[in-house]
Amino acid sequence: MLPARVLAVAPLALVSLTLSGCSFLWVCTDTTAERGEAGASVEVVDSYGQLLGITAVVVDWRLEPHPQVPDEGDRVHFYFRFDGADEYSRSVVDACAVDEERVVLGCQAIYSSQAFGPADHPDTGDDWLVVDHPEEVAEMLLIPNDRSYHRPTCEMDPKDGGGMHPPASPDMGDQL
Repeated sequence: MLPARVLAVAPLALVSLTLSGCSFLWVCTDTTAERGEAGASVEVVDSYGQLLGITAVVVDWRLEPHPQVPDEGDRVHFYFRFDGADEYSRSVVDACAVDEERVVLGCQAIYSSQAFGPADHPDTGDDWLVVDHPEEVAEMLLIPNDRSYHRPTCEMDPKDGGGMHPPASPDMGDQL
């Protein structure tokens, strides 16, 4: 049996540890944001669904051979813009080629910083996307979820990790 003096001090010690940020049990939870509605023009949102004041737009796209590797056949050459961003913005969204039923044929991340520089139009970037069946591409879509912020997961850091994470990139065959 513990002396009364020890029993009287124990609750004070627990309160002190808890108030100082130390506790015997912390709960780390990882949550993944829901994927937003894809479109040719989307308002970029953070992991919590808050608008970032940036609109990502597919300006144009076409199938053509890449000039550096024309023997590899057609690729999707697409142009995009990030309205509301500047060359220091760090937004990242997925650009996806889809068929007529909006089934993903391929995706890749595009960065708002790519849309600045010595292009034909200084606020427009372009990129090339390789897909297995380019003849099936009906549209280029953007996913509105910003993927630029990657906080540690609970598995990586159970004390300071966790929280809301951006959704995973779509896989080939997913429907948008």
